[in-house]
Amino acid sequence: MIALVTGANRGIGREVARQLAVAGHTVFLTARSAEAAAEAARAAGPDAHPLRLDVTSEADITAVARDLSALDVLVNNAAITYDTWQRATDADLDVVREAAETNLYGPWRLTQALLPLLRASAHPRVVNVSSKVASLASMGGGTPAYTSTKAALNALTRMLAAELGPDRVLVNAVCPGWVATDMGGPGGRPVAEGAASVVWAATLPDDGPTGGFFRDGQPLPW
Repeated sequence: MIALVTGANRGIGREVARQLAVAGHTVFLTARSAEAAAEAARAAGPDAHPLRLDVTSEADITAVARDLSALDVLVNNAAITYDTWQRATDADLDVVREAAETNLYGPWRLTQALLPLLRASAHPRVVNVSSKVASLASMGGGTPAYTSTKAALNALTRMLAAELGPDRVLVNAVCPGWVATDMGGPGGRPVAEGAASVVWAATLPDDGPTGGFFRDGQPLPW
């Protein structure tokens, strides 16, 4: 099985890549910096390979789609701007637009570009790393750029799952929980636990769920 993980030079993405490699996947770790991707790949083991990829760059996405010859699992993990300093009532919309480029349009463009490879796979999976703050059922105020773009990513998950059902592509959103990463800050649960939630969705059996929102294998309300 061949997997690609975006934003894999640190935090959840790096641990997801490591766990997939341990499970026997050939893993392509991507990062905006070639050096960061290479360092993470060395740490993940011999079945991990670095790729430079800025998900906001159409040229980078085109190059990755051209260079890969096969793909079974796409983990859209790269994300930015946990904007705790903002409120929706007076948010800087330039910050929101910038977040959307990475958190929504990046995964969208990359998935579109890699669809030919995924459709050719015998066991295709797409995992969009989301957050419980994107749940409309419990949504409150704060972090408007992050929350709105992750909610939009959830919507994209539902649409892709419906449209790709005939192609047997399982598409799910996963909340890894509050994890002690550079973005999450101290106090969260171990990175390995959050990553395991993502890996669960990346390794679902062929009759597994699609179009769902999960944490630790359990459904979350949209």
